[in-house]
Amino acid sequence: MASRKTRAGSTNSPDKKLPLNRSIPLGIQHVLAMFAGNITVPIIVAGVFGQTPEQKIFLIQMALFVAGVATIIQTVGYKEIGARLPIVQGTSFAFIPIMLPFKAAGLGAVFTAAFIGGIFQIFIGKVLKPIRHLFPPLVTGIVVLMIGFSLLKVGFMYAGGGGWLMNNKPEIFANANHLTVAATVFIVAIFFNLRGKGMASAASILIGIVAGFIVAAALGMVNYGKIASAAWFAFPMPLQYGIDFVPGAIILMLFMSVVTTIETIGDISATTMGGAKREATDKEISGGIMADGVGTAFGAIFNAMPNTSYSQNAGLVAFTGVVSRHVGTIAGIVLVLMGLFPKLGGIIAAMPESVIGGAAIIMFGMIVAAGIKLISRAEMDQRNLLILALSLSFGIGMSLLPDFVKNIPDFGISLKLLLTTGLIPAGLLAFALNAIMAKK
Repeated sequence: MASRKTRAGSTNSPDKKLPLNRSIPLGIQHVLAMFAGNITVPIIVAGVFGQTPEQKIFLIQMALFVAGVATIIQTVGYKEIGARLPIVQGTSFAFIPIMLPFKAAGLGAVFTAAFIGGIFQIFIGKVLKPIRHLFPPLVTGIVVLMIGFSLLKVGFMYAGGGGWLMNNKPEIFANANHLTVAATVFIVAIFFNLRGKGMASAASILIGIVAGFIVAAALGMVNYGKIASAAWFAFPMPLQYGIDFVPGAIILMLFMSVVTTIETIGDISATTMGGAKREATDKEISGGIMADGVGTAFGAIFNAMPNTSYSQNAGLVAFTGVVSRHVGTIAGIVLVLMGLFPKLGGIIAAMPESVIGGAAIIMFGMIVAAGIKLISRAEMDQRNLLILALSLSFGIGMSLLPDFVKNIPDFGISLKLLLTTGLIPAGLLAFALNAIMAKK
């Protein structure tokens, strides 16, 4: 393996330091890529758990603050903890199905369970090395491919104006204005990525988003009220919902720790394959999983939903080719500042979701491409073709036809919803088949 000094000098090395006039815009680009998803989870959970508007704002603030701290833990690292890659952390949609059933128990039970789940994930990362061989390029490639596939629908939903419009004002969803904004971002980002040089190419997504924001403002689609109503400063407060041990919530959170570990392995693999054109090392995957757990445990103390790596940012790395972890650190610092100074977050929240959607379509497609590239590293013999075929059949098939599992019991873990994610059945089936099917 190349020395750290040699790696740091490489253009596609995670250790390469870029000047601030490049790394700051690239870091902001990462924040823009994950911002909508990161604040949507606390908004959904706050609504279900009956939180006041002030409490909802507090949960959004904590989601931003914790995402920043967790990202810095991931990119800077401490001893064995941290992938030391541009892995951006944030609150995860995957945990919503297991949090909502405990509405009666309250958020204290959710955060307590999340803390225990985070500790368990640290343990998984610690003992991963002996079982690393169970995650060859074929398995991780299928996981990465399904991550991208499952996100494509989200990307197009954002491009049409977002889930709220789609469900509440379908007559406005994907109208001419939203499609114009999304198309502007898409076209400008592709143009600068292909034709731009240096920074213009690397920051093509950010340039596209700025262009989309200008068009949205000209069309009267920017909600300036979100900027005006946001506070200038807010201090993070730990354990605002107390500690409450609810066995059911803890069991489900332990289960989801395993699920999100598989997703994190996929995100780390997509980042190294897309940005550095290589497979992730044992150290990167183990450290990344442990950092995932630390972020979730830390977030539980500071009233944030469980954290995980953000797949769209892995797609951004693949699109730009910039794999410097220091850019990820800048993104973490920006997120921390947004958590402390909500006015900054209000600027991004003022944008219509179609701005992010134009970029998301590109980034999510790049994740699919990274998955295909990983899979191509495996020998396509009869065994591996069968694993690929069965995993994708069940993953894609059940996500396209959710009614197929409508009569399956939930077993208290929202099993039907998990089976229709695409990622969960494909990833678990690929892992199981690879482990039990003998190699010729």
